[in-house]
Amino acid sequence: MNMGTLLIRNVVRDGVPCDIYIKEGVISSIGRGLDLEADTVLDGGGKTVMPAFVNMHTHSGMTLFRGICEDMPLSRWLDAVWKAETVLDDEFIYWATRLACLEMIKTGTVSFNDMYWRIDKAAKAVEDSGMRAHLTYCFLDGGDNDRQRRQREECTAMYEVSRVWSPRVQFGVSVHAHYTVCDDNMLWAADFVRKHSLLLHTHISETRSENESHTARYGVSPTRRLADMGLLGRDVVAAHTLWLSEEDVRLLGESGTTVVHNINSNLKLASGYRFLYNELRDAGANVTMGTDGCGSSNNLDMREALKTAALMQKAWREDPAALPVDELLAMGTRNGAKGLGLNSGVVEEGALADLILVDTDSAFFIPEHNFKANLIYAANSSCIDTLICDGRVLMSGGKVDGEKEVLARAREEAGRFIRKINSI
Repeated sequence: MNMGTLLIRNVVRDGVPCDIYIKEGVISSIGRGLDLEADTVLDGGGKTVMPAFVNMHTHSGMTLFRGICEDMPLSRWLDAVWKAETVLDDEFIYWATRLACLEMIKTGTVSFNDMYWRIDKAAKAVEDSGMRAHLTYCFLDGGDNDRQRRQREECTAMYEVSRVWSPRVQFGVSVHAHYTVCDDNMLWAADFVRKHSLLLHTHISETRSENESHTARYGVSPTRRLADMGLLGRDVVAAHTLWLSEEDVRLLGESGTTVVHNINSNLKLASGYRFLYNELRDAGANVTMGTDGCGSSNNLDMREALKTAALMQKAWREDPAALPVDELLAMGTRNGAKGLGLNSGVVEEGALADLILVDTDSAFFIPEHNFKANLIYAANSSCIDTLICDGRVLMSGGKVDGEKEVLARAREEAGRFIRKINSI
C-alpha cells in the first residue's frame, strides 16, 4: 500500500525549483507554490529530484556471497558458486535479499530484475523492504530429465503462489543460460511466459569461450539460435550480450529485446569490456544497466556501475563523446522501467512516484555547471538522501527504518553460511 499523499516542497527538477505532489503512488502535480493538503511533507531544499535507478540484472540472494569467490574466471566461479548454493535455505534467502534491498535503497535503486532461488522468500523480503522487483523462477536443469519435469511443475506452482504477492512484486521466468538448460525447457519457458503475459530473463554471450563453444557445437551464435527458437522479443531481458556479431546486434534490435550491460561484473571476471552500446541502441534494442550479483560485482551500486560503463565506452572507442550522460542515465532509469513494463523512470505528472532526492549541498556539486555530470563523475552514492517508491518514503536523510536489524541478521546468516560451506 502507498502512503496516500506526499508533498515535496522546494526541490530542484531539471535545474528549476518546484513542488511535487504525489497521490496514491503517482505524481499528481508539479509546479511552484502548490497549496495542497498532504499526509506527509518533505523539505526538498538543497536537493535535486530525479527518477530512482532500475537494476535490470542481479541475483539478490547472493549478497552473502560477497568476497567468497574472488579472482576466478567465470567457469571456475560458477563451479564454486554452485557448490556453495547447495547449503542455501529459506532464512538465508530472506535475509540475504533484505540486505540486497537495503543496499539498493541506500544507493538509489527502486526496482530490480532478479534471477535466483526460493523466490517466495525473496518476495517476502521485497515486500517487507517496500521496493519493487521482478522475481523470476529460474530454470537450470543441466540436461537432467527428472529435473526438467520437476522444474516445470515448480514454475507452474510458483506462478499460482505469486498471485497473492504485492502489486510491487512481479513474477517472471528465467532460463539461466542456453548451456545450462535443455532446448525443451527453454521452449516450454518461452511458451509459459507468453501464455501468461510475463517476462523471460536469461544470460546471453557473457564470455568469448561461451560463444566459441556454442558456435563449434551448433554452427551459429547463441543469439542466432535463440532467435530461431523464438526466445528473443520485447518480453525478453538478455543479460550481458557482450560478445556479439553484427547479425546478433541486428537480431536483438529487430526483436526489441531488452539487453543489460553489467560492466563491473564483466570486468571483474575478465569476461570482456567492449559492450556494443551504440550499435545495440541504433539497431533498436532497449539498452539498460545492471550490477549483476554481489558474488561477482561485490556491490549493487547502480551509480557506480553507470560511471564505469561510461568510462569504458570512452576508453575502448577512443572517443570522449561516447555514451553521453543523458543516455547513460536513461539506461539506468527510463530504459529499465520500460523493460519491466513500469510507468516510471521519469519525473513527470502521471508517472509512478519512484524517485530519489540527491543532496547537492556538498563539495561534489560545486560548481553547479552540470548536475548530471557531477552525480556520475564527481559524487558517490552517499549523496542520495531520500528514496521514494510508490509514493512511500523508504529512506530519508540517508536512513532506512529497520536497517540495523537487517544488518545484524544478515551478519548472523553470513556466519552460519560459511560454517555450512566449511562442513561440506
